[in-house]
Amino acid sequence: MSSPTALADTARVQAEQTVLGNGSPIGLLGSSTAYKQVWARDSMICSLGLMLCGDPEGHQIARQSIRTLAAYQSRLGNIPHNVGFTGIPDPALIAHGGALRVGEHGGEEAPTVVVDSAHAGCIDNSLWFIIGNYYVYQTDGDRARLQAVWPHLQRAYLWLEYQDSNECGLLEVHEAMDWADLFANRYNSLWPNALWFAAQRCMAAISEALGEDGAPYLARAEDVRSKINTLLWVGPEVQPDLTWIEQHRKEWLYPVKLTTTVLQERPYYLPYMGFREYSDRFDTFGNLVAVLFGLANEAQTARILDYIDSAGINEPWPIKAVYPPVQPGERDWREYYRLRNLNLPHQYHNGGLWPFLGGFYVAALVKAGRLEQAAAQLERLAQMNRLSRTPGLEWDFNEWHHGVSGRPSGFRGQSWSAAMFIYAHACVQRGECPVFSAAGGWT
Repeated sequence: MSSPTALADTARVQAEQTVLGNGSPIGLLGSSTAYKQVWARDSMICSLGLMLCGDPEGHQIARQSIRTLAAYQSRLGNIPHNVGFTGIPDPALIAHGGALRVGEHGGEEAPTVVVDSAHAGCIDNSLWFIIGNYYVYQTDGDRARLQAVWPHLQRAYLWLEYQDSNECGLLEVHEAMDWADLFANRYNSLWPNALWFAAQRCMAAISEALGEDGAPYLARAEDVRSKINTLLWVGPEVQPDLTWIEQHRKEWLYPVKLTTTVLQERPYYLPYMGFREYSDRFDTFGNLVAVLFGLANEAQTARILDYIDSAGINEPWPIKAVYPPVQPGERDWREYYRLRNLNLPHQYHNGGLWPFLGGFYVAALVKAGRLEQAAAQLERLAQMNRLSRTPGLEWDFNEWHHGVSGRPSGFRGQSWSAAMFIYAHACVQRGECPVFSAAGGWT
């Protein structure tokens, strides 16, 4: 088994310093230079690394993020897109009783923290809130905390159920509703539904930890797996049951037959299936979480990871968000991709390289047993995170890099770039994925 190199070990230390430095009285902020709010998806993804930090402050930051997000859950149950305030005060002003609290009075002299929450309609806030709580509990074993947050998890789950507008078992989303919130994935999209599969598994485990029956959630997970494979996988590894579709989801017949006829097969999950349309691109995040969370079987996993190598999706750094990028004039192009010059081809969501996705890539390689390749990609990820746009500085942990030149862009000091390096380093170091290893039941 390959071990992390000296550079990767140094990067781990730098990553811990970066992510801990982004802690605040209300939880983990998006970065040290921008996104100074507790973002639901970012903070819950970052819990994968925070709970592995040597400093127990990492655990506390992860748990505080959960408390903040739960406190600002919407009336209908959705977890907020982000929670933050302008001008972060001295933590001593709002710390009391040995714990950090949000919007509460601990006595006449304890001030109230005034924060703003944003509910942008994104679907992955609630999905990652469920997954993040499962991960934190599996790491710290704090049943009392889990019991306290359980009603919030149930409300978030119910909100997600109502995003299945046609009651087909999969989530339906409008475009720009997931992590790629300036990108046109839509309807039965891969990434949120891969997380929906994982959320079912998490709800089952949490239910059982609290003495309740988790079997219904496990049954839902297998139903979601079957339907994702029916709609979004085109290839011999999974054969759609046309008789079942004819009897139960007749509206799926046309798109399933269309993709089977036109594409014949693909070595990856399609990014979305809409009404009478689909997209034929490699959605990196969706395919990586399909591997990490056990949605993809062994044959599918091999084809996905082999395709990343053959298409150069892991070049010049690990790893591009989509391949190939959407070009102006194509059906999936949107004029809003020009906003702030972000989503031009090879940039941002449209084929940009994201270090936090590189962390998921390393983890997926470890999950698949490709340990030497995982160690090599971890080394390259360390080199990527070391790059800086400022002369004389290094270890920027930038937000994203250009998909062709590899140059860093976006904002430096990004929490999930640092946190996912910590998680990836731990995966390579241990030879398995913490919590999501096969030994933990995530096969």
